[in-house]
Amino acid sequence: MRFNILSMTCLLMLIPHPVHAQGIAANRNIRSTEDNDSELRYVVYLSRHGVRSPTSKAELYNRYSTSPWPSWPVQPGYLTPHGFHLMELFGSFDRAQLATQGLLSANGCADASHVTIYADSDQRTQQTGKAIAQGLMPGCDLSVLSLPEGTNDPLFHAAAHRGLNASAVQDAALAKAAIAGRIGDDPTNLTRAYYPQIAALDHILATCGNTPASNNKPSQRISLMDIPATLSEGTGDHLAELRGPLATASTLSENLLLEYAEGMDEANVGWNCVHRAELQELVALHTASVDLSQRTPQIARAQVSNLVDGIRLSIQQAASQKALHGAIGKPSDRALFLIGHDTNQENIAGLLNLSWMIDGRRDDTPPGGALIFELWRSRSNGEYSVRTYFMAQTLDQMRSSAPLTVSNPPQRVPVFSPACSRADMSCPLASFLRILEQASEPTVVPKRKLP
Repeated sequence: MRFNILSMTCLLMLIPHPVHAQGIAANRNIRSTEDNDSELRYVVYLSRHGVRSPTSKAELYNRYSTSPWPSWPVQPGYLTPHGFHLMELFGSFDRAQLATQGLLSANGCADASHVTIYADSDQRTQQTGKAIAQGLMPGCDLSVLSLPEGTNDPLFHAAAHRGLNASAVQDAALAKAAIAGRIGDDPTNLTRAYYPQIAALDHILATCGNTPASNNKPSQRISLMDIPATLSEGTGDHLAELRGPLATASTLSENLLLEYAEGMDEANVGWNCVHRAELQELVALHTASVDLSQRTPQIARAQVSNLVDGIRLSIQQAASQKALHGAIGKPSDRALFLIGHDTNQENIAGLLNLSWMIDGRRDDTPPGGALIFELWRSRSNGEYSVRTYFMAQTLDQMRSSAPLTVSNPPQRVPVFSPACSRADMSCPLASFLRILEQASEPTVVPKRKLP
């Protein structure tokens, strides 16, 4: 018997995934695994903004589907009211978690002076910071620092500040070469490698929702398979441009995830053709594309060096309790929240060779997810160590706006750092700081000026 690849893929997508049932396994890691000898002294959260609308107008995406994409309650790329509420829930949970770990009091405003929240200048990041602040310390008027909206912040977008000088041109050429070396110097290899998944998405785009006949007009849909696959040097924030079926499928599959996480009714989540099981498979297209465009080390270093350097100096400042130029926040801080983008998380992961699996997906960076660096001190010998985690709400927690509690926590998993982690998953502070310093090139762009 012969099987059609697309049919097999679609059938596999309908098989329930036991890994997502209740989000069980990862929750055992919600409590840190440190022994009683250690005390938590400082935490850095690098958080992605919450659930937003797609970054372009629906007309752009309608070219690839038979039916129109759904309307959103906000303009393109903005945090939604639902996304704001989800980040409030996250802030409330963070406060409870930090109180359990002895870093902050369980309530009240006394610890507000020990927390710094710094957000990128976009609406979605600024509003995410405000939501976290409200959930973390309600009624305390906790400030969210950021540059004015529309200003390119070099902390989060270093590559955009490199201009068109010789160094930037060289970086773009190197970025293109680095990706080319990963794909056999042929972008069409990606279409062949991910053909079943791309074909499954293209089938959904072509057949779900209103048919051309019901609209009384011929379909002018562009098939994903008809998009030319190209690789070129980039400009500004994009050091290299990788286009084609996979890149477009990446954007469209993330839009489907956003519809689900936004809590849209089933008719508006993939035109009632994309449910939890299908979504679990389709998101792999986004992960695969981002792995190339953001985790490639030559790209990651140029884009995230300022942020890595800021994190390094902030952790060093917390350990020494002495003000350091370039650190974000105050020596007395106990928590630093940096509100950026999935690209920032992916860049750091690529630079440090970090990987994780959460909610049944590998290396995904869902809305509101946070890459966490915890500074711990041994009570017996005074030595410092750093532990790394990734934490995120499950897709179903986002969809249902479920409160985050001890009995229903977000998933939190330990992240192993190949360059310095020991068997207990911790890195000696000195080793961790040295690795961050060696990995970054903070001098390649002008030093940022924090407000």
